[in-house]
Amino acid sequence: MQKIKSLMARQGLKSPQESITDLSPVENLSIPSKEELRELREQPIDPLAEQEIIESIEEVYFSNDSFDMVQHELEKLPAELNLLELEEYKDRLKKQQAAVSKKVADLILEKQPSYVKELERVTALQTNLQLAAVICTNARRQLSVSKEGFTEASLGLLANQRRRQLLTGLLKSLRTIKTLQRTDVRLSEMLEEEDYPGAIQLCLECQKAASTFKHYSCISELNSKLQDTLEQIEEQLDVALSKTCKHFDVAHYTKVQLAYTLLGKTQTAMDQLHMHFTQAIHNTVFQVVLGYVELCAGNADTKFQKMQYKDLCTHITLDSYIPCLTDLCKALWEVMLSYHRTIQWHEEHDQQASTPTPDASQSDDLVVDRSYVKKKLEHGLTRIWQDVQLKVKAYILGTDMSNFKYDDFIVVLDVISRLMQVGEEFCGSKSEVLQESIKRQSVNYFKNYHRARLEELRMFLENETWELCPVKSNFNISQLHEFKFMDQCRSPSMSPSRQGASILIQGELSLFQQYLQDGNPFEMHIEHNEEETEDVLASNGYESDELEKSAYQEYDSDSDVPEELKQDYVDEQTGDVPLKSVSRETIRSKKRSDYNLSKTNAPILTNTTLNVIRLVGKYMQMMNILKPIAFDVIHCVSQLFDYYLFTVYTFFGRNDMYESSGLGLISSRLRTTLNRIQESLIDTESGGENAGLHIPTEEKKEKVPSPHLSQMVVLTNGGTLYGLAQRVVATESLVFLAEQFESLQSQLDTMMPAAKKPFLQQFYSQTVSTASELRKPIYWIVAAKAIDYEQMLLLMSGVKWDIREIMSQHNIYVDVLLQEFEMFNKRLGDISRHVRIPLPVSNVLWEHCIRLANRTLVEGYANVKKCSNEGRALMQLDFQQFLMKLEKLTDLRPIPDKEFVETYIKAYYLTENDMEQFIKNHREYSMKQLANLVNVCLGSHINKKARQKLLAAIDDIDRPKR
Repeated sequence: MQKIKSLMARQGLKSPQESITDLSPVENLSIPSKEELRELREQPIDPLAEQEIIESIEEVYFSNDSFDMVQHELEKLPAELNLLELEEYKDRLKKQQAAVSKKVADLILEKQPSYVKELERVTALQTNLQLAAVICTNARRQLSVSKEGFTEASLGLLANQRRRQLLTGLLKSLRTIKTLQRTDVRLSEMLEEEDYPGAIQLCLECQKAASTFKHYSCISELNSKLQDTLEQIEEQLDVALSKTCKHFDVAHYTKVQLAYTLLGKTQTAMDQLHMHFTQAIHNTVFQVVLGYVELCAGNADTKFQKMQYKDLCTHITLDSYIPCLTDLCKALWEVMLSYHRTIQWHEEHDQQASTPTPDASQSDDLVVDRSYVKKKLEHGLTRIWQDVQLKVKAYILGTDMSNFKYDDFIVVLDVISRLMQVGEEFCGSKSEVLQESIKRQSVNYFKNYHRARLEELRMFLENETWELCPVKSNFNISQLHEFKFMDQCRSPSMSPSRQGASILIQGELSLFQQYLQDGNPFEMHIEHNEEETEDVLASNGYESDELEKSAYQEYDSDSDVPEELKQDYVDEQTGDVPLKSVSRETIRSKKRSDYNLSKTNAPILTNTTLNVIRLVGKYMQMMNILKPIAFDVIHCVSQLFDYYLFTVYTFFGRNDMYESSGLGLISSRLRTTLNRIQESLIDTESGGENAGLHIPTEEKKEKVPSPHLSQMVVLTNGGTLYGLAQRVVATESLVFLAEQFESLQSQLDTMMPAAKKPFLQQFYSQTVSTASELRKPIYWIVAAKAIDYEQMLLLMSGVKWDIREIMSQHNIYVDVLLQEFEMFNKRLGDISRHVRIPLPVSNVLWEHCIRLANRTLVEGYANVKKCSNEGRALMQLDFQQFLMKLEKLTDLRPIPDKEFVETYIKAYYLTENDMEQFIKNHREYSMKQLANLVNVCLGSHINKKARQKLLAAIDDIDRPKR
């Protein structure tokens, strides 16, 4: 390039800049010198060779003007220099330089005319520019004058104002950025205050503001930081949502739901909520059971924490079973109550937010969210209750309850019953899982319990002395604590905390309504049970069934037990001492046939009767709590009554003389009942040599050996009317027991499954109603022995009946018989001073005695060999005397079998034809008695053939009986 410039200088050429500054006319171009032209001509003239030389030049030489070729060449020199090579390289460089110079010179010469022409144009342009410069100078001078006068001041103000506006906007942006930078501190404070909606709102606003200032480099980091903060808020929001599963708080839940609404994740929140409820149920029950297991284990062994919940339940001890179950139900109640309140919140919120919004699309989204939430909550009810059932089922089946005390087992049943009631109110479920599990435990427990109670009852009966157990005159089974649950079911005025399972039936508030804000149904229930137990202990003085049984045995084995102890055992309400005796005047003022102790007519029962009634109450409690096994329990209840009835019959009513009496003392219904009880309940082979050989083990377990009467009970002493006091107590206690069963029939009927109700009806119609029928066979034994009928027959056999004159004086046997009745009456009075003899009992006794006496009279008249009309008149006189005196002793009307005697005496006056008809119509007389009428009354008036005919008729009547 320097070469070209030097060449142009030698030729007299100027650069365009130099030419512009020169305003002189165009000068003639100078021609190169001869030496330069010669030098250029000496160069090779071959264009191809010249072009090859130029192309061989390195491209770096054409790069730019700042290229240092000397430095470049020096760097290319090798480490060891060779002069020849350097010379050759120098010659090559010179050739390249010469070729370039020649090429440039040729190009300059070629373009010289154009250059000259262009230079002229430049010169003309320069002239015009000088003129424009003059004009601009003048304009500038004039503008300067204007600027100084007007523009500078006004435009300066405008510029300053514009600058101020820009700076103000910048300051605002900087303050916003500063606020955004400090937002994380405020967000942390809001999260600590649990103001989740505010925190999310602030975070979303910050994100929106950050997007506005994203052109600032400091904002990009802030934007990512805000996103992380928002994710952190969602995590804390999920934790806050999980807290509502155990302790629901309206304000807290409202904040959480509003926060999820701002995030647009309402449906996600509902899915998370159900997951938390499921987790809460599992964690709650596991922690409760684990706490009791570790407490009972007494060490800090961590093996329990690694166990499965089902396996953990098997380590619960019997002592801690009920407290653990109660705490378990309390904890589950809190979870279900939280879910119930969650549903309530959404229902109320949907009603308040049901107003339409202007934005149609937003309104549709809200409808979709609400519909989803509603369906999810409704489905969650069943799902959560199913989880609860499975957890409680695992707990129930984890322990063998067959050895539980009755009261403890009733508490378990009551707690589970309350839990099932909660389930029914919670989601309308019938709790099939719980029912099946508790049914399995109940059937197993009840079989063992009932078997033990039957054996206990047999022991009680064998030790029973059949002494009167004094009770108040207004004694009723409802006064016993075992039947308190019936009062709770019936009383509509009872406070809700003591309503038990009858709350829904009575239309009271549901459990969720009662305990919505405070309290726990399981806590109230347990307190109620404890209060009842304290009442029982205060009234009975026994702490358990075993102590009660031992006290009962002591009472039965010793008749000298103080009356205060007897009174404590029975009088549970007031402790009144029953009346023990009354004045003679009081007795005389009563009817002679009603031997009462007092006007109060207190029920007659024994301690064993009371024990059976208590057992019935306990069984009914179990039925009331657990409906699925109601039939099994009622069947066992019927066995209690059956065994008591059969025992009373066996001890006091079984006698081979029934059939020979002809009085029909045992009805066919009673006989059928006794046979059924003996076949189904009584183990007749338990004491034999072949015991158990023909009866299956399971069937044998359901049978009880027949009890044996205590040796302390003497039934052969005539002074006590052959144990009449014990017979009255036993029989009337059975009748009282039957009356209590009658009063319970409606209650049992409501507990009985519809398909099994015929069993209950049959039990009442064929068993309970036959209790009073036992009076006849039991009291008949007393009546048969109390009066010496054989002596009367002997006295009657010594009377002459074939007299020829009318007698005005009755025979001595009538006076003897009346003396026997007076003695009987006196003994009844003596016995009634110790045991009240109810009117039905005295009537039965008098009826039996009178009936036996009248039949004895007929039998005595049938033994007469000879009899005249005057003798027949004497028979009537004797009988009328007997009736007259008898009516003063008893108020029983009409006199039993009066017609039986009168009809027989009058038959002495019948003719042959009338006698035949009499024989056919009066089959109540024996063959001997009818034959005596034929032989004695008609013997002298009819021929032998007629007598044979009548005797044959008698034989025909008697044949079917044989």
